[in-house]
Amino acid sequence: MTMLSDIEIAQATKLQPIDVIAKKAGIPEDSVEHYGKYKAKIDPGFLKDRKAKKAKLILVTAITPTPAGEGKTTTTVGLSDGLSRIGKNVIVALREPSLGPVFGIKGGAAGGGYAQVAPMEDINLHFTGDFHAIGAANNLLAAMLDNHIHQGNALGIDPGRITWKRCVDMNDRQLRFIVDGCGGRSNGVTREDGFDITVASEIMAVFCLADSITDLKERLSRIIVGYTYDDKPVTAGDLKAVGAMTALLKDALKPNLVQTLEGTPAFVHGGPFANIAHGCNSVSATKMALQLGDYVVTEAGFGADLGAEKFLDIKCRAAGLVPDAVVVVATVRALKMHGGLDKKQLATEDLAALEKGIPNLLRHVSNIKNVYGLPCVVAVNRFPTDTDDEIDFIVKKCRALGVNTELSTVWAEGGKGGESLAKEVVRLCEEEKPAFKFAYDLDATITAKIESLVKKVYGGSGVVITANAKKQIEKLTALGFDKLPICVAKTQYSFSDNPALLGAPENFEVTVKNVKVSAGAGFIVVLTGDIMTMPGLPKVPAAEKIDVDENGVISGLF
Repeated sequence: MTMLSDIEIAQATKLQPIDVIAKKAGIPEDSVEHYGKYKAKIDPGFLKDRKAKKAKLILVTAITPTPAGEGKTTTTVGLSDGLSRIGKNVIVALREPSLGPVFGIKGGAAGGGYAQVAPMEDINLHFTGDFHAIGAANNLLAAMLDNHIHQGNALGIDPGRITWKRCVDMNDRQLRFIVDGCGGRSNGVTREDGFDITVASEIMAVFCLADSITDLKERLSRIIVGYTYDDKPVTAGDLKAVGAMTALLKDALKPNLVQTLEGTPAFVHGGPFANIAHGCNSVSATKMALQLGDYVVTEAGFGADLGAEKFLDIKCRAAGLVPDAVVVVATVRALKMHGGLDKKQLATEDLAALEKGIPNLLRHVSNIKNVYGLPCVVAVNRFPTDTDDEIDFIVKKCRALGVNTELSTVWAEGGKGGESLAKEVVRLCEEEKPAFKFAYDLDATITAKIESLVKKVYGGSGVVITANAKKQIEKLTALGFDKLPICVAKTQYSFSDNPALLGAPENFEVTVKNVKVSAGAGFIVVLTGDIMTMPGLPKVPAAEKIDVDENGVISGLF
């Protein structure tokens, strides 16, 4: 039997009209703004007079990613459909995919197999235009900044100390470091510049953390774009750019409603990367979902040391959220890779490699339970090549930490394959109470916050801060930004800042190279290792396999 691809499964599924999905979610008809038959933006105005309800919030996270794959989004969608199958009123809240990975190496972010959100092609490509709006607002600010300097520079901005970059939602290493403004006085001031990928733009972070247009405007006004000759920060508010930027973003700020292949309502909204940004869908979509569903399932990007940490220490702190349960996704294959096994050997039982790799899972689980005080379950995405002995090994190791393990077959079976996981999640929500705490206190110094994450969450021994980063920390402290949470940009492939250190490394130090403030988002960005805010395409980009036939049907997306 020929196995269908993700896109073929999605295209073969008959979707329900978006009005039906909106009605199922309890959304009034006049709040639904259609973008075709199967997707819509939802005007949040109908929630103003509603009393807050006590919905259960479930966070899905994962082990440190490997090329073997973990299936975090697939599990999130399958768990949601599983909860629906056992009679729960559930809504799923996910991030929007970036075109960078869609055309690069990672692929889309709509789930997989029979656990997907749809329409899959739309979600993975232009969707409702949110990313285009975010990029336009980012680049409008850049244009107004350079125009201000060209038109006389009344604010006294130092062109050599501009921190704001332009952005584009594509992996394009050629744009990381550029020189622009060339061609004489009428064509701008010549200076070094560069691009970030749109998902790393501070506008994206602001967009995802703002809970209203008023909040959005206030956050945009605080964005620092550079410094004057006398060392004072210059903001978007100083450049009088905020109103126009908000005009570009006001419609994008409305959450996007789509559906799973089994008809569960899904909000897909906002999309910062978790290795270079805070990795969570929008606060506005999460809060809307919590007002509508009894159970809300959301995910955070990459491993729990990145996405979940930022979800808990940044998003929950900003939005006043507390998860009722956390799901940590793992696969036998990925854990064997963490144990040093080559990707070509993963189909063979190897308990020795699994024993070497499982500390990665156990550290993530311990962090959720012991650092953050949250109820937790491990979801193992089962592959046909996984043996019973390998599964039993994981179950016993997790049980020793007081955590249950549930097998997930949602890729092949959809919600049916997520029912046992759904039942355990319901049990956690009903029987175990969160004793939630943050990994660090806001009153600690910037350096102390970094050290807390490295030692408590990553398992490292300490921090090395370069001379340049020390000066930046001193400057940000003097400006009064030291009480903000921190957003660490580091490799997703290791607890450390070295992608080659797999498993659960110990006695490593994390090197901090740059520290900057995202004043609008409301956090300090800490750049470690060789992390880039503009990725590059791989040797063979996924874009080479994507095509469209004469009927407009897309193939090759995954």
